[in-house]
Amino acid sequence: MKVLVIQTRYGIGDMLIFLPYLRAISQKTGVKVSMLAKESSKANDLFKDENFLDEIIKLDDTNDKILGFSKLTKEIKNKNFNKVFIFNGSIRYRLLAIFSGIKEIYQYPFFTSKDVIFQTAKVFTENYVNKVLSSKPKLNLNPKSIDEAKNKFNITSEVKNVVLGISASGPTKRWDIKNYIDLAIKLNKIQNCKFFIAASKDDMELINKLKNSGIGKNCFSLENLSIKEILPIIKNCDLYIGNDTGFMHISSALGIKSIGIFTDSPAYSYSGYSDNITAIVPVGETLESTTHDTLGKDKISFEEVFEKTKKYLIN
Repeated sequence: MKVLVIQTRYGIGDMLIFLPYLRAISQKTGVKVSMLAKESSKANDLFKDENFLDEIIKLDDTNDKILGFSKLTKEIKNKNFNKVFIFNGSIRYRLLAIFSGIKEIYQYPFFTSKDVIFQTAKVFTENYVNKVLSSKPKLNLNPKSIDEAKNKFNITSEVKNVVLGISASGPTKRWDIKNYIDLAIKLNKIQNCKFFIAASKDDMELINKLKNSGIGKNCFSLENLSIKEILPIIKNCDLYIGNDTGFMHISSALGIKSIGIFTDSPAYSYSGYSDNITAIVPVGETLESTTHDTLGKDKISFEEVFEKTKKYLIN
């Protein structure tokens, strides 16, 4: 039997939220699954040490539009899948499965969109596997890579190793860099820390501000490393503090306590799936009230961030 899973969301965090359900489908069917996914989700890198996955079929602009539909259909049909699980309510992917000759099709209800991402996936998968599933992802890594990262990047227990997630998918989701500098300086006064700056090459202005600040000598930036290289570094750390980004979801899935700052995204949808994540929302908002239109980056309480971070560092 050959099984296909279609997961079309873009983000790293999205992909990790689906991890328990991908694994459950593989366990129930008794085979490794193939997955149709967007390259931006970094599924190949995230799941390189997992045993539930057979292959990733890339979904991109060449095959996810009308003109590329026939090309994708032919590719899927040639692989002779028996079952497909579609984590999407679009008719297009239903047609893809039908035209690809897949006999057993399991799919979200049509037009499912404004949902709590993990709840919809959880109910959908539980209905198939016929048992209650945990929504908490656990990402597996090769122990050798964890030890190698620990030695290579001099990660020791003599200090607290903290991931600073200063990156963000847009300016409205980014807590001001001055706040991170002030936070790092204040934390380092009560507990010696080494800060791993989780950001991309697009964030060099912010990275340089941190490196040139009073806490710069305690910082190591990850922008030149791949996701594969970053995963074992984060696994060796004690805490994540930062914006709602893929790095937060990675940290949580690796079992690292994560404090996520949600300025402009649905906090419950992207934190409620795991008790490893402590969400901080703008003053006056709740986990359920924050949305992509909250625009609350100037309403985050610095003292709340500091006190919650201090609690995890000291304990």
